[in-house]
Amino acid sequence: MRLWLPAYQRGVLLVPMISWAAPANRSDGCLLRPSLHDCQRRFGWCPKVVVGDMGYVDAVTKRTAREHWQVAVLTRLKANMVLVPPFETPTRAVCPQGQALDWLGYEAADQRQWFGVRAAQPLCGGCWQGGGCAREFSFAAADHETLRGLLPMNTRVTQRLLQQVRPWIEPAQSYEKNQLGLNQVFLNSLRLTWVMRLLADAAVLLRARALLCAPAAQPLLLEKLLPRQIQLDFGE
Repeated sequence: MRLWLPAYQRGVLLVPMISWAAPANRSDGCLLRPSLHDCQRRFGWCPKVVVGDMGYVDAVTKRTAREHWQVAVLTRLKANMVLVPPFETPTRAVCPQGQALDWLGYEAADQRQWFGVRAAQPLCGGCWQGGGCAREFSFAAADHETLRGLLPMNTRVTQRLLQQVRPWIEPAQSYEKNQLGLNQVFLNSLRLTWVMRLLADAAVLLRARALLCAPAAQPLLLEKLLPRQIQLDFGE
């Protein structure tokens, strides 16, 4: 589990909070629940939103995170998943008659998501059910954790996290592996892997601390060796 530090403005900075060393035949998805538990136990805090890979996190894990820690686990929709009401597409929620719906909020007591009509010029005036319709609809979150989880799929924050934040994960991890030389190492001992994990996390945390503490305008050590554009002065 890595924490995004938005205070660092010069690039994407992810730091490890909870790390595991497990055999290669263990799924990564089974480590999310113990990660949240350990995060709450050690820090007295849990992230409000976890962005994960759609192939690793199952519905039971998402439901446990939502009910027990009030954590929204966001993943993309799998290709073989069936849409459920009120979703017409993964990013569009509609009523039974086709009117677009906006997310109103999550009711924790009943564990239900509420959607309603908030359009400036809705279609409700010409609907044959308009007279008896409250223009608000609720759905059980547990029926589809990916679409109706703590943050529904059609919300702006969910789409932005999945489209703009999720693609950072692999490049950031690959960058660290190249920096630390881990991509050239094959470890066949779980105990040795555990030691290497601790050392790698320590190196990443120290680097993050240095980046956050160093002044933004501080010159680089080898600044004089950086290439510069030649100035050609031909006079008037």
